[in-house]
Amino acid sequence: MAHNLETYGSQVAFALRGEPAWHGLADVLFDENAHVTTQDMLDSAHLSNWNVSLEKVTLPEGYRGVSDTFMVTRTNPFDNGTDVLAMVGDRYKVYQNEELFSFGDNLTDGGATWESAGSIKNGRQVFGSLSVPREFILDPQGIADKTKTYLLVTTSHDGSASIQACITPVRVVCQNTLNMALNGNKQSFKIRHTQKADGRVAEAQRVLGLTMGHMDAFEDMAKDLFETSITNAQFDGIVEALYPAPDTATKGAQTMHTNKIDLIKAIYLNSPTQTGITGTAWGALNALTERIDYFRNPRGGNIEGVASAASGFEAGVNAEKARILSAVRELTAA
Repeated sequence: MAHNLETYGSQVAFALRGEPAWHGLADVLFDENAHVTTQDMLDSAHLSNWNVSLEKVTLPEGYRGVSDTFMVTRTNPFDNGTDVLAMVGDRYKVYQNEELFSFGDNLTDGGATWESAGSIKNGRQVFGSLSVPREFILDPQGIADKTKTYLLVTTSHDGSASIQACITPVRVVCQNTLNMALNGNKQSFKIRHTQKADGRVAEAQRVLGLTMGHMDAFEDMAKDLFETSITNAQFDGIVEALYPAPDTATKGAQTMHTNKIDLIKAIYLNSPTQTGITGTAWGALNALTERIDYFRNPRGGNIEGVASAASGFEAGVNAEKARILSAVRELTAA
């Protein structure tokens, strides 16, 4: 369903979404009420039996290596061929997808449910997302603005990342992902890997504790922003502070800046996702972060990159959202 929006002299095409941005990465999306086991998720997302392993690189005759180099290989689930995912040194530790997802087993025992799974970057990075039983509703007797909690667990097969978790609050009406750190409450962190069952249970409890603590702080922040009224002039000031006009006089740079500002203001003033929150600091935060999640131009048509950034994979995007939050809070403080 599309909406034509007109504000500040510009027209902006608008589309409603019905699912978090990272779901565009998933190979399978299950019915909302389906019971999904960890093995179901692995199998349906083509993540089972990759047999990730190291193979020593053999140099051509006459060449001498100054250090041992290994290929990270996997069995491709679609044709059973062997893919080379990366070149690594002898200290690299191989983890199977099953090991990442076995961590999720202990989270589901705590009430979480598998939501989606998949792989990106040609198999070099894999992920699974879980819905965590922690949500809050702003103005429950009025607009009933609900935010749900997701936990993204990821690892890489190229040495670029360890096993990690990323807490992602999602505003339900627009599926805007509000992944950002809050005053010392981490939004992403490493998962301690252990082979022992009791260690995995303890680690799951630690992660759930961090998740609940983050969401407690996030809910308090959201309530404060929702209860903070702002004028259109204040919103314009926030946008100007975040995205000042370019110093360069080139027409292209000026046009790009104008288009960005017009889009942000169109989302804030006219988007159906802003119903009931325009005129609040919470509305300002969501308009600004929604633009990042759903209206960035993917480089070279790389939709995967946009979706992975929205999900919480990209540290730079998370930092930008934290910068937006800081500006909104600072410039709307009484």
